[in-house]
Amino acid sequence: MLFVSAQTKPNSSKDKNQKFSLKVLKDSLDGQLDMSDALIDYNGFIPVPQIVTEPALGGLGLMLAPVFIKPNKVQEEGKYIPPNITAGFIGYTANKTWGFGGMRMASLPKYHLKYRVGAVYGDVNMDFYRNLPLVGEQEFNFNFRIIGAFASVLREISDTGLFLGLEYFYGLNKITPEFEHFELPDFVKEKDLKSNISSLGVNMEYDKRDNVFTPDSGWYITSEYRVNADWTGSDYNFQNFNLAIIKYFQVSPKWVSGLRLDTQFQFGDAPFYLEPSVSLRGVPMARYQGNQVYVLETEQRYDFAFRWSAIGFAGLAKAPTEKVSFNDSLLVYNYGGGFRYLIARKFKIRTGIDVAWSNGDFGWYVVFGCAWNNRN
Repeated sequence: MLFVSAQTKPNSSKDKNQKFSLKVLKDSLDGQLDMSDALIDYNGFIPVPQIVTEPALGGLGLMLAPVFIKPNKVQEEGKYIPPNITAGFIGYTANKTWGFGGMRMASLPKYHLKYRVGAVYGDVNMDFYRNLPLVGEQEFNFNFRIIGAFASVLREISDTGLFLGLEYFYGLNKITPEFEHFELPDFVKEKDLKSNISSLGVNMEYDKRDNVFTPDSGWYITSEYRVNADWTGSDYNFQNFNLAIIKYFQVSPKWVSGLRLDTQFQFGDAPFYLEPSVSLRGVPMARYQGNQVYVLETEQRYDFAFRWSAIGFAGLAKAPTEKVSFNDSLLVYNYGGGFRYLIARKFKIRTGIDVAWSNGDFGWYVVFGCAWNNRN
Protein backbone atom coordinates (compact mmCIF):
# COMPACT_ATOMS: atom_id res chain seq x y z
CA MET A 1 0.00 0.00 0.00
CA LEU A 2 1.23 3.51 -0.79
CA PHE A 3 1.23 5.98 2.04
CA VAL A 4 2.06 9.57 1.19
CA SER A 5 3.69 11.87 3.69
CA ALA A 6 4.77 15.46 3.17
CA GLN A 7 5.04 18.62 5.18
CA THR A 8 2.62 20.69 3.16
CA LYS A 9 0.12 23.33 4.12
CA PRO A 10 -3.61 22.77 3.68
CA ASN A 11 -4.93 23.85 0.27
CA SER A 12 -6.22 27.37 -0.18
CA SER A 13 -9.83 27.94 -1.22
CA LYS A 14 -8.58 28.61 -4.74
CA ASP A 15 -6.87 25.23 -4.85
CA LYS A 16 -9.99 23.46 -3.63
CA ASN A 17 -12.13 24.98 -6.39
CA GLN A 18 -9.76 24.38 -9.30
CA LYS A 19 -10.76 21.74 -11.83
CA PHE A 20 -8.66 18.64 -12.29
CA SER A 21 -6.59 18.56 -15.48
CA LEU A 22 -4.32 15.85 -16.83
CA LYS A 23 -1.62 18.52 -16.92
CA VAL A 24 -1.32 18.15 -13.16
CA LEU A 25 0.10 14.65 -13.73
CA LYS A 26 3.18 16.14 -15.42
CA ASP A 27 6.04 17.56 -13.40
CA SER A 28 6.77 21.24 -14.08
CA LEU A 29 10.46 20.43 -13.69
CA ASP A 30 10.89 17.94 -16.54
CA GLY A 31 7.43 17.39 -18.00
CA GLN A 32 7.41 13.69 -17.03
CA LEU A 33 4.66 11.70 -15.30
CA ASP A 34 4.58 12.72 -11.64
CA MET A 35 1.86 12.50 -8.97
CA SER A 36 3.19 15.17 -6.60
CA ASP A 37 0.90 18.06 -7.58
CA ALA A 38 -2.15 15.79 -7.79
CA LEU A 39 -1.51 14.67 -4.21
CA ILE A 40 -0.87 18.18 -2.90
CA ASP A 41 -3.48 20.21 -4.80
CA TYR A 42 -6.45 17.83 -4.76
CA ASN A 43 -7.01 17.19 -1.05
CA GLY A 44 -4.32 14.53 -0.82
CA PHE A 45 -6.47 11.67 -2.13
CA ILE A 46 -5.17 8.90 -4.37
CA PRO A 47 -6.78 5.60 -5.38
CA VAL A 48 -3.96 3.07 -5.18
CA PRO A 49 -4.16 -0.16 -7.20
CA GLN A 50 -1.77 -2.77 -5.83
CA ILE A 51 -0.98 -6.06 -7.56
CA VAL A 52 -0.66 -8.88 -5.00
CA THR A 53 2.18 -11.19 -6.04
CA GLU A 54 2.77 -13.13 -2.82
CA PRO A 55 3.34 -16.81 -3.79
CA ALA A 56 1.61 -18.05 -0.63
CA LEU A 57 -1.58 -16.24 -1.69
CA GLY A 58 -1.75 -17.67 -5.20
CA GLY A 59 0.91 -15.54 -6.89
CA LEU A 60 -1.49 -13.01 -8.41
CA GLY A 61 -4.25 -10.74 -7.15
CA LEU A 62 -5.45 -7.18 -7.00
CA MET A 63 -5.94 -4.82 -4.09
CA LEU A 64 -7.57 -1.41 -4.33
CA ALA A 65 -6.77 1.10 -1.61
CA PRO A 66 -8.24 4.61 -1.48
CA VAL A 67 -5.85 6.68 0.62
CA PHE A 68 -6.81 10.04 2.14
CA ILE A 69 -3.96 12.32 3.22
CA LYS A 70 -4.43 15.54 5.16
CA PRO A 71 -1.62 17.87 6.31
CA ASN A 72 -1.46 18.12 10.07
CA LYS A 73 -3.01 21.32 11.35
CA VAL A 74 -0.02 21.83 13.63
CA GLN A 75 3.22 22.81 11.88
CA GLU A 76 6.52 23.75 13.54
CA GLU A 77 9.25 25.74 11.84
CA GLY A 78 12.21 23.53 11.01
CA LYS A 79 10.52 20.31 12.16
CA TYR A 80 8.93 17.62 10.02
CA ILE A 81 5.30 16.96 10.96
CA PRO A 82 3.81 14.03 9.02
CA PRO A 83 0.27 14.28 7.66
CA ASN A 84 -2.70 12.32 8.96
CA ILE A 85 -3.51 9.30 6.80
CA THR A 86 -6.75 7.36 6.49
CA ALA A 87 -6.86 4.36 4.16
CA GLY A 88 -9.12 1.50 3.21
CA PHE A 89 -8.53 -1.57 1.08
CA ILE A 90 -10.29 -4.46 -0.61
CA GLY A 91 -8.53 -7.28 -2.40
CA TYR A 92 -8.83 -10.67 -4.10
CA THR A 93 -6.17 -13.18 -5.19
CA ALA A 94 -5.87 -16.17 -7.52
CA ASN A 95 -6.27 -18.75 -4.72
CA LYS A 96 -9.62 -17.19 -3.72
CA THR A 97 -8.22 -15.22 -0.81
CA TRP A 98 -10.12 -12.00 -0.23
CA GLY A 99 -10.44 -9.33 2.42
CA PHE A 100 -11.14 -5.71 3.28
CA GLY A 101 -10.19 -3.29 6.02
CA GLY A 102 -9.07 0.17 6.95
CA MET A 103 -6.64 2.07 9.11
CA ARG A 104 -5.70 5.54 10.31
CA MET A 105 -2.26 6.92 11.16
CA ALA A 106 -2.14 10.35 12.76
CA SER A 107 -0.15 12.50 15.17
CA LEU A 108 -0.82 15.11 17.85
CA PRO A 109 2.41 17.15 17.74
CA LYS A 110 1.34 19.44 20.57
CA TYR A 111 1.39 16.42 22.90
CA HIS A 112 4.26 14.55 21.16
CA LEU A 113 1.87 11.69 20.36
CA LYS A 114 1.17 9.54 17.34
CA TYR A 115 -1.35 6.74 17.00
CA ARG A 116 -2.52 4.00 14.66
CA VAL A 117 -5.87 2.20 14.58
CA GLY A 118 -7.24 -0.32 12.13
CA ALA A 119 -9.54 -3.25 11.47
CA VAL A 120 -9.58 -6.07 8.93
CA TYR A 121 -11.69 -9.01 7.75
CA GLY A 122 -10.08 -11.75 5.69
CA ASP A 123 -10.97 -15.08 4.09
CA VAL A 124 -7.44 -16.35 3.51
CA ASN A 125 -6.14 -19.54 1.90
CA MET A 126 -2.53 -20.29 2.84
CA ASP A 127 -0.06 -23.16 2.69
CA PHE A 128 2.08 -24.18 5.67
CA TYR A 129 5.03 -26.55 5.50
CA ARG A 130 6.38 -29.15 7.92
CA ASN A 131 8.99 -31.92 7.70
CA LEU A 132 7.38 -35.31 8.39
CA PRO A 133 9.23 -38.57 9.21
CA LEU A 134 9.82 -40.72 6.10
CA VAL A 135 7.94 -38.18 3.96
CA GLY A 136 10.09 -35.05 4.16
CA GLU A 137 8.64 -31.61 3.61
CA GLN A 138 4.86 -31.70 3.31
CA GLU A 139 2.47 -28.92 2.34
CA PHE A 140 -0.73 -28.32 4.33
CA ASN A 141 -3.38 -25.89 3.10
CA PHE A 142 -5.74 -24.07 5.47
CA ASN A 143 -8.56 -21.59 5.11
CA PHE A 144 -8.55 -18.76 7.67
CA ARG A 145 -11.51 -16.54 8.43
CA ILE A 146 -10.12 -13.63 10.39
CA ILE A 147 -11.61 -10.62 12.13
CA GLY A 148 -8.93 -8.36 13.58
CA ALA A 149 -8.47 -4.92 15.10
CA PHE A 150 -5.46 -3.07 16.48
CA ALA A 151 -4.51 0.22 18.09
CA SER A 152 -1.24 1.78 19.23
CA VAL A 153 -0.24 5.03 20.91
CA LEU A 154 3.37 6.26 21.05
CA ARG A 155 4.84 9.29 22.78
CA GLU A 156 8.06 11.01 21.84
CA ILE A 157 10.70 11.41 24.53
CA SER A 158 11.59 15.09 24.43
CA ASP A 159 12.59 15.95 20.83
CA THR A 160 14.85 12.94 20.33
CA GLY A 161 12.86 11.13 17.62
CA LEU A 162 12.54 8.19 20.03
CA PHE A 163 8.95 7.09 20.62
CA LEU A 164 7.69 4.70 23.31
CA GLY A 165 4.17 3.42 23.77
CA LEU A 166 1.61 0.62 23.92
CA GLU A 167 -0.24 -1.42 21.33
CA TYR A 168 -3.21 -3.78 21.50
CA PHE A 169 -4.33 -6.40 18.98
CA TYR A 170 -7.42 -8.61 18.91
CA GLY A 171 -8.14 -11.35 16.41
CA LEU A 172 -10.88 -13.98 16.08
CA ASN A 173 -9.72 -16.88 13.92
CA LYS A 174 -11.75 -19.72 12.40
CA ILE A 175 -9.59 -22.27 10.58
CA THR A 176 -10.64 -25.04 8.21
CA PRO A 177 -8.10 -27.65 7.00
CA GLU A 178 -8.26 -27.96 3.20
CA PHE A 179 -6.48 -31.32 2.84
CA GLU A 180 -8.17 -34.72 2.59
CA HIS A 181 -5.32 -37.25 2.65
CA PHE A 182 -4.03 -36.42 6.12
CA GLU A 183 -5.43 -36.38 9.60
CA LEU A 184 -5.03 -33.18 11.57
CA PRO A 185 -1.22 -32.90 11.89
CA ASP A 186 0.50 -32.79 15.26
CA PHE A 187 1.43 -29.12 14.97
CA VAL A 188 -2.26 -28.14 14.86
CA LYS A 189 -4.25 -28.21 18.12
CA GLU A 190 -8.00 -28.59 18.28
CA LYS A 191 -8.37 -25.16 19.87
CA ASP A 192 -6.49 -23.62 16.93
CA LEU A 193 -9.55 -24.21 14.75
CA LYS A 194 -11.45 -21.48 16.57
CA SER A 195 -9.64 -19.17 18.94
CA ASN A 196 -9.10 -15.64 20.20
CA ILE A 197 -5.79 -13.82 19.96
CA SER A 198 -5.50 -10.83 22.25
CA SER A 199 -2.11 -9.22 22.81
CA LEU A 200 -0.81 -6.20 24.70
CA GLY A 201 2.58 -4.87 23.74
CA VAL A 202 5.24 -2.27 24.45
CA ASN A 203 6.68 -0.51 21.39
CA MET A 204 9.84 1.48 20.73
CA GLU A 205 10.53 3.31 17.48
CA TYR A 206 13.49 5.45 16.43
CA ASP A 207 13.38 6.97 12.96
CA LYS A 208 16.14 9.18 11.60
CA ARG A 209 15.70 8.39 7.90
CA ASP A 210 15.82 11.36 5.57
CA ASN A 211 12.64 10.09 3.89
CA VAL A 212 10.05 7.50 4.91
CA PHE A 213 9.44 6.20 1.39
CA THR A 214 12.77 5.81 -0.44
CA PRO A 215 15.50 6.82 2.02
CA ASP A 216 19.02 7.86 1.00
CA SER A 217 20.46 7.94 4.52
CA GLY A 218 19.63 7.46 8.19
CA TRP A 219 18.69 4.89 10.82
CA TYR A 220 15.37 3.17 11.45
CA ILE A 221 15.07 1.00 14.59
CA THR A 222 11.88 -0.57 15.83
CA SER A 223 11.28 -3.02 18.67
CA GLU A 224 8.25 -4.53 20.35
CA TYR A 225 7.43 -6.94 23.14
CA ARG A 226 3.93 -8.48 23.00
CA VAL A 227 2.14 -10.63 25.56
CA ASN A 228 -0.77 -13.02 24.96
CA ALA A 229 -2.25 -14.34 28.20
CA ASP A 230 -5.48 -15.08 30.02
CA TRP A 231 -5.49 -11.59 31.49
CA THR A 232 -5.22 -9.99 28.03
CA GLY A 233 -8.22 -12.01 26.79
CA SER A 234 -6.24 -14.51 24.71
CA ASP A 235 -6.81 -18.27 24.45
CA TYR A 236 -3.01 -18.71 24.43
CA ASN A 237 -0.08 -17.90 26.66
CA PHE A 238 2.98 -16.75 24.72
CA GLN A 239 5.21 -13.73 24.17
CA ASN A 240 7.01 -12.22 21.17
CA PHE A 241 10.06 -9.99 21.07
CA ASN A 242 10.99 -8.41 17.72
CA LEU A 243 13.86 -6.10 16.83
CA ALA A 244 14.61 -4.60 13.41
CA ILE A 245 17.55 -2.34 12.58
CA ILE A 246 17.87 -0.66 9.17
CA LYS A 247 20.68 1.62 8.01
CA TYR A 248 20.92 3.63 4.78
CA PHE A 249 23.99 5.49 3.53
CA GLN A 250 25.20 6.96 0.25
CA VAL A 251 28.29 5.35 -1.27
CA SER A 252 28.18 8.09 -3.90
CA PRO A 253 25.60 10.71 -4.92
CA LYS A 254 23.87 8.15 -7.17
CA TRP A 255 24.51 4.94 -5.18
CA VAL A 256 22.48 4.24 -2.02
CA SER A 257 23.26 1.21 0.15
CA GLY A 258 20.87 -0.29 2.67
CA LEU A 259 21.43 -2.92 5.39
CA ARG A 260 18.68 -4.71 7.32
CA LEU A 261 18.91 -6.89 10.43
CA ASP A 262 15.64 -8.43 11.59
CA THR A 263 15.27 -10.76 14.58
CA GLN A 264 12.19 -12.41 16.09
CA PHE A 265 11.87 -14.49 19.27
CA GLN A 266 8.84 -16.36 20.58
CA PHE A 267 8.31 -17.86 24.03
CA GLY A 268 5.43 -20.04 25.19
CA ASP A 269 2.62 -21.93 23.48
CA ALA A 270 1.55 -20.06 20.33
CA PRO A 271 -0.74 -21.30 17.53
CA PHE A 272 1.13 -22.62 14.48
CA TYR A 273 0.06 -19.78 12.19
CA LEU A 274 1.63 -17.15 14.48
CA GLU A 275 5.07 -18.75 14.73
CA PRO A 276 7.76 -16.35 13.49
CA SER A 277 8.70 -16.86 9.84
CA VAL A 278 11.37 -15.69 7.41
CA SER A 279 10.36 -12.51 5.56
CA LEU A 280 12.39 -12.08 2.37
CA ARG A 281 11.47 -11.32 -1.22
CA GLY A 282 11.25 -14.60 -3.11
CA VAL A 283 10.35 -16.58 0.03
CA PRO A 284 6.64 -17.49 0.39
CA MET A 285 4.95 -16.32 3.58
CA ALA A 286 5.21 -18.83 6.46
CA ARG A 287 7.39 -21.19 4.39
CA TYR A 288 10.17 -21.27 7.01
CA GLN A 289 8.95 -20.98 10.60
CA GLY A 290 10.67 -21.33 13.95
CA ASN A 291 10.58 -20.01 17.48
CA GLN A 292 13.47 -17.75 16.46
CA VAL A 293 14.15 -15.97 13.15
CA TYR A 294 17.29 -14.15 12.02
CA VAL A 295 17.35 -12.17 8.77
CA LEU A 296 20.22 -10.21 7.23
CA GLU A 297 19.61 -8.46 3.91
CA THR A 298 21.21 -5.76 1.81
CA GLU A 299 19.69 -3.64 -0.94
CA GLN A 300 21.61 -1.47 -3.38
CA ARG A 301 19.99 1.30 -5.44
CA TYR A 302 21.69 3.11 -8.28
CA ASP A 303 20.01 6.21 -9.75
CA PHE A 304 21.25 6.01 -13.34
CA ALA A 305 18.84 8.76 -14.46
CA PHE A 306 16.81 11.48 -12.79
CA ARG A 307 13.63 9.36 -12.77
CA TRP A 308 15.01 5.83 -13.06
CA SER A 309 16.88 3.56 -10.66
CA ALA A 310 18.20 0.00 -10.70
CA ILE A 311 17.81 -2.24 -7.63
CA GLY A 312 19.81 -5.26 -6.49
CA PHE A 313 19.35 -7.19 -3.25
CA ALA A 314 20.43 -10.36 -1.46
CA GLY A 315 19.80 -11.86 1.96
CA LEU A 316 20.36 -14.76 4.34
CA ALA A 317 18.09 -16.10 7.07
CA LYS A 318 17.61 -18.93 9.54
CA ALA A 319 14.58 -20.08 11.56
CA PRO A 320 15.75 -22.48 14.31
CA THR A 321 13.21 -24.32 16.44
CA GLU A 322 13.24 -26.01 19.85
CA LYS A 323 14.19 -29.26 18.10
CA VAL A 324 16.59 -27.87 15.48
CA SER A 325 19.52 -25.69 16.57
CA PHE A 326 20.74 -22.59 14.77
CA ASN A 327 23.70 -24.46 13.27
CA ASP A 328 21.51 -27.30 12.00
CA SER A 329 18.64 -25.19 10.67
CA LEU A 330 18.29 -24.59 6.95
CA LEU A 331 20.10 -21.58 5.50
CA VAL A 332 17.48 -19.61 3.59
CA TYR A 333 18.75 -17.22 0.93
CA ASN A 334 17.33 -14.79 -1.58
CA TYR A 335 18.64 -12.63 -4.39
CA GLY A 336 17.13 -10.52 -7.11
CA GLY A 337 16.78 -7.15 -8.71
CA GLY A 338 14.37 -4.65 -10.12
CA PHE A 339 13.78 -1.05 -11.12
CA ARG A 340 12.22 2.09 -9.68
CA TYR A 341 10.54 5.12 -11.22
CA LEU A 342 10.33 8.42 -9.34
CA ILE A 343 6.53 8.73 -9.42
CA ALA A 344 6.23 11.63 -6.94
CA ARG A 345 9.35 13.82 -6.90
CA LYS A 346 8.21 16.17 -4.10
CA PHE A 347 7.57 13.19 -1.83
CA LYS A 348 10.55 11.10 -3.04
CA ILE A 349 8.26 8.15 -3.77
CA ARG A 350 9.78 5.58 -6.11
CA THR A 351 7.76 2.69 -7.46
CA GLY A 352 8.67 -0.35 -9.54
CA ILE A 353 8.92 -4.12 -9.79
CA ASP A 354 11.28 -6.60 -8.11
CA VAL A 355 11.93 -10.22 -9.09
CA ALA A 356 13.46 -12.57 -6.52
CA TRP A 357 14.70 -16.15 -6.17
CA SER A 358 15.21 -18.21 -3.02
CA ASN A 359 15.56 -21.89 -2.07
CA GLY A 360 13.55 -23.36 -4.92
CA ASP A 361 11.02 -20.50 -5.04
CA PHE A 362 10.47 -17.43 -7.19
CA GLY A 363 8.41 -14.31 -6.67
CA TRP A 364 7.79 -10.91 -8.21
CA TYR A 365 6.59 -7.84 -6.38
CA VAL A 366 5.14 -4.43 -7.12
CA VAL A 367 6.89 -2.03 -4.74
CA PHE A 368 5.91 1.47 -3.60
CA GLY A 369 8.69 3.22 -1.74
CA CYS A 370 11.07 0.77 -0.09
CA ALA A 371 10.25 -2.95 0.02
CA TRP A 372 11.38 -3.06 3.66
CA ASN A 373 8.54 -0.75 4.72
CA ASN A 374 6.18 -3.72 4.37
CA ARG A 375 8.43 -6.07 6.38
CA ASN A 376 8.44 -4.20 9.70
